[in-house]
Amino acid sequence: MPRPLMPKATAVWLVENTALTFEQIGELCGLHPLEVQVIADGDTATGMLGQDPIANGQLTREEIEKGEKDPEHRLVLRTSDLPGVTNRAKGPRYTPVTKRGDKPDAIAWLIKTYPSMSDAQIGRLIGTTKPTIQAVRDRSHWNATNIKPRSPVLAGLCTQRELDDFIDRLPAGSAPKGEDMAGGRAD
Repeated sequence: MPRPLMPKATAVWLVENTALTFEQIGELCGLHPLEVQVIADGDTATGMLGQDPIANGQLTREEIEKGEKDPEHRLVLRTSDLPGVTNRAKGPRYTPVTKRGDKPDAIAWLIKTYPSMSDAQIGRLIGTTKPTIQAVRDRSHWNATNIKPRSPVLAGLCTQRELDDFIDRLPAGSAPKGEDMAGGRAD
């Protein structure tokens, strides 16, 4: 069941401004009725400003009045007509400076583990350029002597889910060569 944004502050306001029962307030706010009673007695939440659920658009005055008339009525929060949270858009993303040095290691791990993965797929997965991938592939990268293959998930350049999605799109028969997903040796 959805809860108000600030449950205790909402409970304080409902105790001070309505004739709802402790059970009704507790069920709405996710609190035990005894917690609501302690709030009403002033033993806790002293000095806490009440949060008006009507002004927030979480409850209607009519819903509160129904609850005041019928102690068995269970209050229901209003559903928001705002659009839900959307996931981050695909495309380039910011990589912190401390993680940028890990990209060649991740490229080397992907090339070694999944040789059939294209440069474009590698670039999209960890957010790098084709010239960098090519330099790692033909060992002409400026730091080629220090590159150690390391999983992009462990390096923090992508999530395991993103890596799995790219692996699922690889052609059949291109299983990993000698390493498991976390970057360790398969025994």
